[in-house]
Amino acid sequence: GTAEFACPSLVALHEAGHEIAAIVTQPDRPRGRRGRPAPPPLKARAQALGLGCPVLQPERVREPAALEAIEVAGPFDVGVVVAYGQILPRRLLDLPRLGCVNVHASLLPRWRGAAPVQRAIAAGDRESGVTIQRMVERLDAGPVLATVRTAIEPRETAEQLLARLAPLGAEALLETLPRLARGEVEPIEQDEAQASYAPVLRKAEGAIDWTASAAAIDRHVRAMTPWPRAFTFLHREAARPERLVVHELGGRLDELPGAPPDAAPGTIGEHAGAPWVRCGDGWVALERLQPAGKRPMDAAAWWRGRPARPGDRLGPAGAPR
Repeated sequence: GTAEFACPSLVALHEAGHEIAAIVTQPDRPRGRRGRPAPPPLKARAQALGLGCPVLQPERVREPAALEAIEVAGPFDVGVVVAYGQILPRRLLDLPRLGCVNVHASLLPRWRGAAPVQRAIAAGDRESGVTIQRMVERLDAGPVLATVRTAIEPRETAEQLLARLAPLGAEALLETLPRLARGEVEPIEQDEAQASYAPVLRKAEGAIDWTASAAAIDRHVRAMTPWPRAFTFLHREAARPERLVVHELGGRLDELPGAPPDAAPGTIGEHAGAPWVRCGDGWVALERLQPAGKRPMDAAAWWRGRPARPGDRLGPAGAPR
């Protein structure tokens, strides 16, 4: 595993007395303004636990040298994969005695792939969860061993939902492994007709489309938290576009008092001393935002500083249509 989502599963396995024979994670990557190499979250947690097992960090797990290093660290009873970021080859899937299992942050077969939580929130799903699956060579297409369901809260961000799902996944993992070892698990094949995919997020996907409905934009803002963040550009007369990160939206109005009824999407208006933005089905309030180079702030406080005025536009980096 690699991401923070994997850490509760590692801690749970360690605290339950399972022997961690080896950890395979991504290489250290440059982070921060200085670009200093930093370990992935799972490696840092393993070090904090003092596990003392090998920590392998191949660039590509399919490389022969990487596979050989993993084999040398064995033998293994089971391989546990949580938010690793690479598809495992058959040689590795067959290495543990009981095969490899995966803790996946969705209700498979819905949202196979790298960004299931973000895609679920953006799509307006009311429910999410965690699936324990037996791994196959295809992406998140293995038989289901266990499922845990939970409602997505109305104001929940991807960051918050991931934080809730991680311990649920760890608990389900601990319950599944002993049953798997005893041969008590009945694997359920996934229904391919119900499969959907959650491709990896790209930075450009954070751009806000103000022609969408207020509800869709709100879901977008929550889905893009904590990365890549929902963003837009402020366009003012005789000024260069300024990038704004939108952290939170507020209420919606069909019509904004004093604003032209034919205002284009992205037009800024004012109501009750705070900024509102024309969207596809009315007006939506900005609650919290972050100007370039500054800390997040209440939108009303930003507005009082008069960085914009009614009639200015929010939109893509180029001139809004």
